[in-house]
Amino acid sequence: MDTQQQINQEAREEQMVQEAFKHLVDTYLRSRHRKKVELITRAFNFANHAHKGVRRLSGEPYIMHPLAVAQIVCEEIGLGSTSICAALLHDVVEDTDYTVEDIDNIFGAKIAQIVDGLTKISGGIFGEKASAQAESFKKLLLTMSEDIRVILVKISDRLHNMRTLGSQLPNKQYKIAGETLYIYAPLAHRLGLNKIKEELEDLSFRYEHPEEYNTIRGQLAGIQEKLHSTFSDFIAPIKEELDKQGIHYTLKARIKAPYSIWMKMQNKHIPFDEVYDILAVRIIFTPRDPQNEIAECFQIYAIASYIYKPHPERFRDWLSHPKANGYQALHTTLMSKTGKWIEVQIRSQRMDEIAEQGFAAHWKYKEGEKTSEDSENELNKWLQTIKEILDNPQPNAIDFLDAIKLNLYANEIFVVTPKGDFKTMPAGCTALDFAFSIHTFLGTHCIGAKVNHNLVPLNYVLRSGDQVEVLTSKQQTVEASWLDFITTAKARSKVVAILRRKERERQKVGEHKLRDFFQQIDMEANSLNIDKLCLLHSMATREDLYAAIGAQTVTLGKEDIDMLHDKHRTGGNRSWRRYLKLFRRSKQEEETTGTATEPVSIQPTAQAVPTVDRRKELILNEETIGRYLIAPCCHPIPGDDVLGYLDRQGHITIHKRQCPQAAKLKTSDGNRILAAKWDTHKKLFFPATVRLDGIDHIGVLHQLTDVLSRQFNVNIRHLLVDTHDGIFEGEIQMEVHDADDLRTICADIRQIAEIKTVTRIS
Repeated sequence: MDTQQQINQEAREEQMVQEAFKHLVDTYLRSRHRKKVELITRAFNFANHAHKGVRRLSGEPYIMHPLAVAQIVCEEIGLGSTSICAALLHDVVEDTDYTVEDIDNIFGAKIAQIVDGLTKISGGIFGEKASAQAESFKKLLLTMSEDIRVILVKISDRLHNMRTLGSQLPNKQYKIAGETLYIYAPLAHRLGLNKIKEELEDLSFRYEHPEEYNTIRGQLAGIQEKLHSTFSDFIAPIKEELDKQGIHYTLKARIKAPYSIWMKMQNKHIPFDEVYDILAVRIIFTPRDPQNEIAECFQIYAIASYIYKPHPERFRDWLSHPKANGYQALHTTLMSKTGKWIEVQIRSQRMDEIAEQGFAAHWKYKEGEKTSEDSENELNKWLQTIKEILDNPQPNAIDFLDAIKLNLYANEIFVVTPKGDFKTMPAGCTALDFAFSIHTFLGTHCIGAKVNHNLVPLNYVLRSGDQVEVLTSKQQTVEASWLDFITTAKARSKVVAILRRKERERQKVGEHKLRDFFQQIDMEANSLNIDKLCLLHSMATREDLYAAIGAQTVTLGKEDIDMLHDKHRTGGNRSWRRYLKLFRRSKQEEETTGTATEPVSIQPTAQAVPTVDRRKELILNEETIGRYLIAPCCHPIPGDDVLGYLDRQGHITIHKRQCPQAAKLKTSDGNRILAAKWDTHKKLFFPATVRLDGIDHIGVLHQLTDVLSRQFNVNIRHLLVDTHDGIFEGEIQMEVHDADDLRTICADIRQIAEIKTVTRIS
């Protein structure tokens, strides 16, 4: 490029930057906030200078990213000058020589605190083996608990990164999309940012499963005309009646997002054509009297349910008791004239803004609004729970992320205390969860509860409307079995912390007993001797051995002395050392990847890969497949969207991209995610399992075996059928070349009239 061309390009880029900044200022001036344009201008000029000459992977000037984040913060979330300035400055400390102290001196402590919370860190929280993103996420939450704007700016940052994800390499796309689905979309949901949540989910879906995404987009485009016609016909009589009543309203069609449709297809194992709630109707009204908007919601409901018959079990009232994220609306499902159920959502203009913009919109309505106060209280309760989780450090990044995740994405129920107070709880919670939600002392000493005056056990699952009285005993102590049924993050973190404290106490007792034992037999308590006893008692670590001795589940005696003198059946030092090394490696892999200690592999001799170019895709073909481990948690086969995970021993495990374990790894250890794709040619067989059920009938088993016998590309390994009460359930274990073979056999089985569902389970 010659000098004149470079000058022209710089001029065009400068114009683009200035236009983006002008658009930001114009949007801010139209908002309800105080007009601190001078502060925003200073922040822009500072960031523009700091990022001068730096470009994004897309090739555009780097300053366009902070500008875009600030635009989202201002326009789509509705925040003010402090958050806008923090968005403009959010990468300055991380990417330039400026420090948080510099930001504090120039822009003040509040903006500096938010910028500091958004700056990545490394080391210290989970230990040396933790990933940088898990560390930084914990720091983000620590700062968020002091100022909620930190997470709102971070979500805006993530939204713009997702909108521009196409410029990243595939392995980076999977990492960022995985983090987004696992943490940031649930966070947006929890904060009431419904529109942003849906966009984050759809963008993640688009990059993780591009074929399915494009297929569903195409299917939605194909029924647009039909949906528009259904919407118009359905709302016509409602419009007529609302007009008669003099109600000011807007009617909107809500089309289910591609990700939501795909998830419903996955969870219910149904095709696109059987997803019946793609269309919903929103009635958004302007109340005549803001103090009487709930009554007007019910008035509109009465009008709609007079015209169409309501479904008796699909009525949801989030007016008197809003969701924990502030959402308020009345939901009902009505039978249309075409025989289809259609969901109708009724909300005021204020409720609609809160549904789209979340807690930020509450500030607009805060004065004198009871609902805003209630929602702010719910936010404070949630932040308090986050603080409690942070005060009880988890041993590793995945445990920590799981604890946070438990508190993000649950549906809600309302439980009543003995005094008649309503308490919001996640759906599926137990009596023990409820006890911990009131006070840690009640939880740790809980022996049961009275639900609606009936005695129930700790693991009783509560339902909305239950009145619960917690029963306690001073003799009760926390038990490890509680982890099998508690569901809330607060309860789990408290129980884990108490159990860990007990474990440390047992370890101290056990270590003291072990050293006394060595002293009695006149041997040195060195690491070599202790490792021999670990092998004898099948303990993965010395700490496990100490705890077992302290708990008296291991008693030291003659067999231990024989092992220490190499008289045990292992056959000497070489044998047991090699076994112990292999055992530890397997245990470490299990903790790192969450998979079983012996993953299924086409060639079980898969070995560590000495060098891997993380920028390139792994090609999974007949020659290379033996180098990798096939994850038993999701059993991917050719045709599935997959990725690789490189553990710290150099082994690569292949997971499905939608595998829950892979989702955790993308978030907690995303820099070890590798892009991968299949290139097999129907030469290898892979295990797969199908579950089916249907109506029991003479000859159905013969029909099933007849269909299976015609499948030349499938080896049937096991067929189990169980019949009861006129229905049957079956499971087929087989070996197939790829997902196409599996789809073919499932489609053929579905042709049998008596079979109702056929589902791949692995």
